[in-house]
Amino acid sequence: MSTQIQKYTFHIHGMHCKACIFLTESELTDLPEVTSAKSNLDTHTVELTGDFGDRSPEAIALVLTDILSKHGYTVSVERESKNVKWVDFKVAIPIAIAFAVLFFILQKIGLVNLVGGGNITYGTAFVIGLIASVSTCMAVVGGLVLSMSATFAKEGDKVRPQLMFHAGRIVSFFILGGIIGALGAVFTLNTTGTFALSLLIGSVMLILGINLLDVFPWAKKLQPSMPKIVSKHAHGVSKWNHTLTPLLVGIATFFLPCGFTQSMQLYTLTTGSFLEGGLTMLAFALGTLPVLALLSFSSFSIHKSKNAGIFFKTAGLVVILFAIFNLINSLVVIGLIPPLFNF
Repeated sequence: MSTQIQKYTFHIHGMHCKACIFLTESELTDLPEVTSAKSNLDTHTVELTGDFGDRSPEAIALVLTDILSKHGYTVSVERESKNVKWVDFKVAIPIAIAFAVLFFILQKIGLVNLVGGGNITYGTAFVIGLIASVSTCMAVVGGLVLSMSATFAKEGDKVRPQLMFHAGRIVSFFILGGIIGALGAVFTLNTTGTFALSLLIGSVMLILGINLLDVFPWAKKLQPSMPKIVSKHAHGVSKWNHTLTPLLVGIATFFLPCGFTQSMQLYTLTTGSFLEGGLTMLAFALGTLPVLALLSFSSFSIHKSKNAGIFFKTAGLVVILFAIFNLINSLVVIGLIPPLFNF
């Protein structure tokens, strides 16, 4: 039977960051009809090459949507009409302000020290992990969980793989975070180097927060991502059907294209300590645990909620708050500005 390899261009609704490029390409190339897929974050499109027989573009879009809908994407032949829901800020801003007030109170009475001296502490790492777990940047981790679950569900094994995945993720984040921290001790940074790295961390967090607001499309281009070849191999692990696969998938999440994870990895390098670096990444991983566990054992998805816009805008404002505090404290530590807050 002769094949009819053709090129198609479809619009993907729901793309937010560079992780979406990797996730959509990975899922679509798993289709037997598809020979190649290349997603574009700038245009929110995907160019496919494959053989779909005599099916119309609209019918093909339905097939692709069926594959991607579990990650919160839809595919169509029409361009997405982008309308910023400014009304969401009416709720998001008061919630973010309430969080800021609570933050100041906790800082003032000394019950918690989320940000201090230009450092990201364990409390900060945990909260950032919690936000990251429901953000679009963690969609790729959710994709790994769903892909792995589908592989083992065919054999009726649902609980054990999930437990192994989360155990592997938590333990590996501690160990690998510790290794990065220890490397920071080997390559000791002077005050200027530490300041530059702290400035980079704050800038990355600021970009992540702006992207969560889903208001400025240009900011998506600035978001960092893991090299594609690393992410591709990390995702490929989830396709293995082996007893240790869930454990390996948990470890692989450390190398996936999540900007939040990368900002924490950058900070860990500045700790210069295996224990402090390990505990920082452990706190971050524990922050992601509740939502990822829900995703593992249920159909939970914040992306499909009618209040998703409010949630992401609130989360974006909170992340921006963290970024600003860390940028300011970094400037204070190096002596460029006087202390603005008395913590």
